[in-house]
Amino acid sequence: MVFPIAGFVSINNPVRAAILCGKEDIQIREIDPPPLKTGEVRIHIEAALTCGTDLKVFKRGYHAKMIVPPAVFGHELAGVISETAPGVTDWRTGDRVVAANSAPCGECFYCRNETENLCDHLIFLNGAYAESIVVPERIVKKNLLRLKPDTDFCDAALVEPLACVVQGVEDTRLRAGQHVLVIGVGPIGLMFVALAGHLGCEVTVAGRHESRLAAARRLGAGRVFDIGDGRGLAKQIQAAQAPPFDAVIEAVGKPETWEASVELVRKGGAVNFFGGCPAGAKVTLDAALIHYTSLTLRASFHHTPRTVRRALEFIEAGVIRAKDFVDGECPLSELPKLFESMANGNQAVKTRIRVRD
Repeated sequence: MVFPIAGFVSINNPVRAAILCGKEDIQIREIDPPPLKTGEVRIHIEAALTCGTDLKVFKRGYHAKMIVPPAVFGHELAGVISETAPGVTDWRTGDRVVAANSAPCGECFYCRNETENLCDHLIFLNGAYAESIVVPERIVKKNLLRLKPDTDFCDAALVEPLACVVQGVEDTRLRAGQHVLVIGVGPIGLMFVALAGHLGCEVTVAGRHESRLAAARRLGAGRVFDIGDGRGLAKQIQAAQAPPFDAVIEAVGKPETWEASVELVRKGGAVNFFGGCPAGAKVTLDAALIHYTSLTLRASFHHTPRTVRRALEFIEAGVIRAKDFVDGECPLSELPKLFESMANGNQAVKTRIRVRD
């Protein structure tokens, strides 16, 4: 049986796709692929990766800006263009590509002031956990990138999360010679470790789980702290006589680690609250400490067309490689069970989804 999804019209053969139907409810269905509209392209997906944001959406059952169920699911992908619509002039069938998961409007206040990550009218792309995906015209124009002939699709699928990390690195103004503390060893934290090390920073990492901490060491972390349950994080690191940190990257998204970050940075240093806390979360910060030590506090969000391109440059230069982040593989048919295990604490960094058997 073929299950129609909003916006999909039957043409030729149905395709298999993961459908987010609600809270902790993913179903693998055959759906009617949509005909292309002007300016769109269809991508035959070669690599799709799991993501912490997808896990959050799975747990909540929706994301107000990104996805409302029932809807195709997943957003980290790379593949080959299998069809182009009228109005597409720069792309051809057979082109190897990666698509970001959003595109800005280019016209609002934020776009005009080079902060497209805050665009009032971002459109989002979902549907990576499928055999194919249709890319909207705006993303085709702004955030569809051509791959070099030898670029691995799995490497390329890391572009979107890496673009967010590039945004964070640039916002924090990391540079060679700085002592940087990264709190959190999920995919984002590990990417910060790799990029900071590539820039010539001395990197310390605080996190949990030996496999993740070992990955941080392989990516260049000079010093690693296992923070256990996270209690007393600041005191634990201070007691170890760690060097003063020029910058602290919080890549966990908990109020207690936001607060600890401010206690761990040196006078005149910078903190990036990169990890997003749950809606409604509150933090308590020492106002006198922030003022009298002249701290810079930032909270980076999302990416821009420029950081998407910069991310692909890092990947194609070999700075970021899938083998350092993708430590599992799963067939599309088992995706619901995979997300259940992720929700229950599966410690895989990233998993590649085989969209075809």
